[in-house]
Formats: sequence, C-alpha cells, structure tokens
Amino acid sequence: MTDKYIYDISEGDASMKPILGGKGAGVAEMMRLGVPVPDGFTITTTACVETMNNNGEWPEGMREQIAEGLKRFEERTGRTLGGKDKPLLVSVRSGAVVSMPGMMDTILNLGISDETVEAVAAEANNERFAWDCYRRFIQMYGEVVEGVSQHLYEDALTAKKAEKGVEGDTDLTAEDLKELVAEFKQISNEALGGEWTTDPVEQLNRAVDAVFRSWGNPRAEVYRKANHISRDLGTAVNIMQMVFGNRGETSATGVCFTRNPSTGDKGIYGEFLTNAQGEDVVAGIRTPRHLSEMEDVLPEAYHELLDTMARLEGHYKDMQDLEFTIENRKLYMLQTRNGKRTAAAALKIASDLVDEGVIDKNEALRRIEPGQLDQLLHPAIDPSNTAKPITKGLPASPGAAVGGLVFDADTAAELGEKGEAVVLVRYETTPDDIHGVLVAQGVLTAHGGMTSHAAVVARGFGKPCVAGATTIKIDLDSKQLTVGDHVFNEGDVITLNGSTGEVFGEALKLIPPRINEDFQRVVAWADEVRTMGVRANADNFEDASKARELGAEGIGLCRTEHMFMAADRLPAVREMILAENAEERATALEKILPMQQADFEGIFTAMKGLPVTVRLLDPPLHEFLPNYLDQALKVQELELTGGDAAILAKERTTLAQVKKLHEQNPMLGTRGCRLAMLYPEIPEMQTRAIIRAALAVLEREGETVGVEIMIPLVGLETEIVTQRAIVDRTAADELEAAGKQLDYTIGTMIELPRAALIADKIAEHADFFSFGTNDLTQTTLGISRDDAENGFLGAYVADGVLPRNPFETIDIDGVGQLVRTGVEKGRSTNPKLKCGVCGEHGGDPDSIEFLQTVGLNYVSCSPFRVPIARFAAAKAAMEQK
Repeated sequence: MTDKYIYDISEGDASMKPILGGKGAGVAEMMRLGVPVPDGFTITTTACVETMNNNGEWPEGMREQIAEGLKRFEERTGRTLGGKDKPLLVSVRSGAVVSMPGMMDTILNLGISDETVEAVAAEANNERFAWDCYRRFIQMYGEVVEGVSQHLYEDALTAKKAEKGVEGDTDLTAEDLKELVAEFKQISNEALGGEWTTDPVEQLNRAVDAVFRSWGNPRAEVYRKANHISRDLGTAVNIMQMVFGNRGETSATGVCFTRNPSTGDKGIYGEFLTNAQGEDVVAGIRTPRHLSEMEDVLPEAYHELLDTMARLEGHYKDMQDLEFTIENRKLYMLQTRNGKRTAAAALKIASDLVDEGVIDKNEALRRIEPGQLDQLLHPAIDPSNTAKPITKGLPASPGAAVGGLVFDADTAAELGEKGEAVVLVRYETTPDDIHGVLVAQGVLTAHGGMTSHAAVVARGFGKPCVAGATTIKIDLDSKQLTVGDHVFNEGDVITLNGSTGEVFGEALKLIPPRINEDFQRVVAWADEVRTMGVRANADNFEDASKARELGAEGIGLCRTEHMFMAADRLPAVREMILAENAEERATALEKILPMQQADFEGIFTAMKGLPVTVRLLDPPLHEFLPNYLDQALKVQELELTGGDAAILAKERTTLAQVKKLHEQNPMLGTRGCRLAMLYPEIPEMQTRAIIRAALAVLEREGETVGVEIMIPLVGLETEIVTQRAIVDRTAADELEAAGKQLDYTIGTMIELPRAALIADKIAEHADFFSFGTNDLTQTTLGISRDDAENGFLGAYVADGVLPRNPFETIDIDGVGQLVRTGVEKGRSTNPKLKCGVCGEHGGDPDSIEFLQTVGLNYVSCSPFRVPIARFAAAKAAMEQK
C-alpha cells in the first residue's frame, strides 16, 4: 500500500506538524479556524525524507498523488495550471517541522508563461502587474530550480533601471518589464545551454524537487547544526494558490508579530510594502514601512489583520509570527508560527502570559530555551559613553557588538573561527550568509527592516543587528565602508548598539550585563521545579560573588592551582619545586600557606552559609616552571655573555629541574593525587590553609562555608585511602590547636574510567564524588582536547562522525555511561554518597537533561552559566516526570 504523501490544506490541523511541517500545519489550522488563507495542498516531510534516502528519487506513487492533488485543487478554484482562460498561479514553499526562517527555497508565480501572461493581465486589468509576476517567476525559478546565478538577473534588472532612468523596481512600466522578461529568458537559456521546459506541471514537479534539495543546502545545514535540528526531519512542500500583493497600491504584503520579538512588549510590531510580493519584505530589497502606517492606506484590511493577530495568539497561547498578503484590499494569511524572539523577549512574554492567565508557570518554563539565556549575560555599551554615533539604522536585534569590519560571510567565518571579533557588513544579508552571521559579533546592513532576513536570523542567534542603515555606502571591491566623511577599511573596529540602532566608528567600552526583573522572576519559577542543585566553578572572591549573585548554591569546583600562579607567590612555589629535601620543601610551603589561606578566606566570605568544594593541587609541577627551551636559551645567554656566577648557577639549577620534571604526556603523568603521594607536604599545607580560612571566616562573620575537600585524579583505592588519612590527620591537628570544631567532608574527582569502574571501592572512603567530565572525556575517548579541537574533531562533527563536540555536550553512550556507572556503584556501598559534575557539561542544557536521569545531586558550571543551568535543571526535571 502506497503511503499518503499529499494532504489538501482542508485535511490538516496543527497537530500534524511532524508530517505537514510548520507552515502546512499552520495554514491548515488557520483554515480550520475560518481565517482567510489561500487554498492548496501540502507534500509531506515523509516524502522528502524518503526522497533523500533514495538518491533523489521520489517514492512510488508520489507523482500520481501530486497529479490527483493538483486536479482537486483546480476543481476547487475553478482554475487550471497553464490554462489560457483562468490560469492558476501557485507558490511552492518549504515548511520545516522546526522553523528555519529563510534557510530554504521558495518559488512564486509558477504557472505564468507566454501562454498565460495575457490572461493574467486581462483578469487583473493590470498589464504591468502580470509582467512583473512573469519576470519574478523567471528569476526565482531560474535561481532555485535551474541553478542560474542570481547576479545575472540582478545585473540585467539594474541595467534596465539605469537605461530607463528610474530608481525602483516599481518605477518600471509594463513595456519595460516585457523587455526584461525577454532578457531574463535569454539569460536563462544561455546559462542552461538550451531552452528550459515551459510545461507548468513539469515546472511544478521540478520546483518540488528543488525545495527538497534545499533541505540539504549549505545554509540549511549550518542553521540546523547551530540549532541542533535533526537532518532526518526533512521539509514539507506547500503548493498554494497565489495571492498578489503586487497588484497596485490597493495591494500589499507584510510580516508581523503579535508582540515585539526583541523586547516582548505588547503592541503593533511589523512591516509591510504596498505593490510588492512577500520576498521583497524579508529579503531586505526594499526598506518597508511600519505596520501602523497601513491604517492610513488600507484601513479595513489593517483592522482585520489586528483582529486576526489577536485571535491567533489567543488560539496558540503564544506570540505569533505571521505573513500576510492583501490583494485588492482583501486580507489573506500565508503563515503563522510561534515567533523567534530574543531571550529578553522570551522571558517577558512568558511572564506576561502567566499574568494574563493564558499559561501556567510550568508552561512558561517549557517555552524558554535555557541556552538562549546566554544572550542576557553578555556585556552592553557603558551608559557613561559620550561617543557620537556615525549613523543610525533600525534596532533589529538588541545587544552590543565590537569588532573589525568584514564584508563577506566567508571572511567572517574564517576570522571568527580563529577567535577574532568581527562585525559583518552587508547591503542586506541573504540565507547564504548564515555561516558568517553565526560567528560574527554583530551584523550591520544598509537595507532591510525589522523583519528582514538579517534581523530574524540575528535575533534567533542572539546577535546584535542594526538593519536598514541607509546612509552607509559599501564598496565590496575595495572593501570599504563610507559613512559621510568617514571611510573604514576591512579590519577597522566599529561598535553596534542593536538596542538603539546606533553605529559608532570606534571600539566602545562594554559593561557586564544586568539581570532584569523578568529574568529573576522566571528563574525563581525554575528553582521551584528543579531537583538538582546548581553550583559554580570559581577560584576567587570576585567570581564567587558573581556566582552567588546569579543564584549559585555553592562552589562545586575551586581550583587551587590558579592561586599558585600569581606573580607574588610563584617564587615560593618554584622554591618548593627546587627543594632538595622535605625540610626545604616544607619551608617553602610555609611561605605559600598564608597566601592560600587569604585566597580561601575571600571565597569563603563570599559563599558563607553554602558548600564550597576545594580541589587540592591538580596540575604537574612543571607547569609552574619556565618553558624548557626558554630556560635553556637563558642559560646559554648568561654563559656567552659572562653573566653573574650566582645567577648563572641558579638558572642552571632551574634548567636541570625543568628537564627532570619534563614528561612526554604530563596530563597523564605526575599530577593530582599522584603528585601528593610523592610530596605529602603539599596536601598538608593546603588542608591547613583551608581549615584556617574556614575558622577565620567563622570567627569574623559568625558563619562559614560547608568545607568539602576534593582529592583529584584518584584511580586506585590506595590513593584515596592514603590521601584521606593525610587530610584527616592535618585537619584534626589544626582544629585541636585552635580549640574549635568544624564539620568537613572529603571526596574525590572521578575523571578516569578506572575510577568510575571501581567506584564502589572508592566510595567506601569518600563522602562525595565530583565527576570531572572534561578529563573523563579525554581519557575515555583517548583524545587531547586542545589537539583534537584544533585538528580532527571539527571535521568529525561537520561530517557527522560525531553528532556534537563531546567536550561541549556529554558523550552519553561513552562518558555518560561511565558517569551513570560511577553513581550507581558508588551508592551501592555508600548510599549517602553525594554526586555532582564540575566539568564544562555542568552548564550545557543538553548534558544537564541527561545528568538529571543519572540522579546527580548538583551540577557546577562557570558563574555566568548558573542561570542557564537553573533553567535547564528545571526543564530536565519536568521532562523526567
């Protein structure tokens, strides 16, 4: 039995989104609600997937189903595709399950030809309109279906306007457009080496094929990877009767949102163009008018649109992104979908909808993507700034961006991936620029409006965008941007304020982000739901204070080695390393102890009343010494120049020690507890500093932290037994000497596969486990993070060998199973064992979703990711129920 690949619009509804795609399901639902939409039918996502999996061959029966669907469509409309009397003109549009604005292809006006153009003109009583549709069709069909280069058509259009002495496309007459159609056909045939098919049914089938292919185009692939959308979903194809916004000044087309997608505020938000088709608005080819101006030119359609917007938001209970066309004053809705929005807007909309009684708090949390909150945690322009903007455009996507100018997406991608801050400047962005937008700090365009491609995509990625800055002039050949008397070359630094639309010709100072009321309110809702705690990784007072401000419930990882690196204590550290016996080593450590204690006191003061996990020294000692080659050159220079004998002797001793400590693979060498096993004086000193700091804060503040001492890189039971004994003995000495009591716990970091596999034995001697998933990923996959990310790992992810970078999102099948094993085995011998994660995965929403299933007590992440982790933990808890 052949699958059903075609659905008339009247057969669908919103629940059929997985097979009809977002656009098809949305149009079907609007028809079901009685909202005016053009008629048509949808080809399912299943058809696309089966076509992809069959080397581009359509599944059996699909061609016949399209023919039958077209016949029903023609009967309903009383029109015929290719008919000379009442021709049917259609649009062929993609419709992914997950919204991917502008990433795939569209063909409009299919069905117009030499045979039908006069009938279209006669029916509309508008010859210019018909020929405008024809030239648009040839260009879109040529580009999308036949692969003719876009610039060939654009160059011809520009030349025609210059020849006729006009500026806008709308200034061309019917005769001008007839001439242009002839040129466009010649361009197409020359590019193809023969005449393309004029059979409208064959054109329709080829257009469907082209939309299927566009699911796999580079920009769509980039967008899907950036948004973690599965390629296996495919796209639907929507065949709909054309309605024409380009039939004169009583016709229009536009895009609108039921709330402001940048701020979340209620109000009229949208843009339109009279005498235009939809692509003119979103492509940024013409700068559109604000929706509120439509009341003056098309008042009845305007008020009907406002009523429809309110109705659809009420129905979907969420902010809607709508496309519409007005043909001879009659309104048609072409699309409705939940609108892309900034993080600030998402929070405000969710908060307001709860206040309005539309949704409850749990539904509000489901609406917000935790990863998107990162947008709110980026810097803004210092408000004390007095610089004057060099120009101003539309505030299309909020935030501040500072970077060097680049004029094409490829350069932006190349430099951005190297870590350089760039601002992408374009006349207007196209979907093909997606890879550049993704890595740029911000986007500046000369054309386009608040609903242009640049604006929508930038908002979706949280990138600041200033659109429609009409005073800027771009010279792509010389790679120059001119604004009035200012000339900027590629690489010159500018600043964008996407919240105001201002552009500054210099690098402005940025300030840390400020958390607003909506943010605090909705995060508090998340805290009511989540079951996992959220801590922060912090090594100093400032980071600890920021973490607490952002809602951290303690410190899950305090790295002590960063304290050793400070310039004022490095000499003492090197003295310890160069010591020739335990006595000399102890003397050096006595110098370091008060410095460590002071550091701990700062962190403990910031976190008083909350737990703090302090990891004992982890890296190998050679990291605190000079580079071997640099030290050898220093010794050689002293020898050749007859340097001071005492200095030379000292530097030779350092060189010998560097050579002695050198290891081929130090991250798998003498580090962590292995170093402490050789030099027990080090964990003794650190334990004394921790206990003394905790007591000092208790004395000064009246309360202290929950002290948790973590032993790193344990892989053998004997290691945890030996190191725990050192810590317990030293802590007891300190508490007895102080005459005080202090509760503390001792645990270990699980970062070796063997530790996870013998977790039941290790847990007999540990109060807690903290999974160091950074090193656990390296040791499980057998790869060096730094080398892999600069080498094969990027290619692996790009080619689909790995679905995600395992250092960003946990490798569930490998590393994840070791975490699960470690937790289960650890609790089998120690039911009270507390377990957390302190690697980078502790701030990744997808990893948190998995870690929730493992039964962790908490995750720990960088301070600015704490709110993201709080949201992610709440969503994970709701998913688990």
